[in-house]
Amino acid sequence: MSSGQGRLAWNCRRGMKELDLLLLRYLDQRWPQATPGERAAFEAFLELPDPVIAGYLLGNEGSSDAAVRELVDALRCTPSRAPPGGPSSSA
Repeated sequence: MSSGQGRLAWNCRRGMKELDLLLLRYLDQRWPQATPGERAAFEAFLELPDPVIAGYLLGNEGSSDAAVRELVDALRCTPSRAPPGGPSSSA
């Protein structure tokens, strides 16, 4: 993880487990392939107040900004990784 990604990981920690998981999962899985525009949108998104981020990610609010809507969709659709030895692994 680069120092820039380390800073972003720190900024993803919002003190609400649901938000932390969504934001860190996106950073881990989608950030490396993200376009410069998507990266800029993510960094700007992290500057929003926690209640606004929660409203967007937990489905209580929508944004009039198309870039924010696309980012929120990407954040919500990033799949979680199954833990090793989880239900999908063979015994």
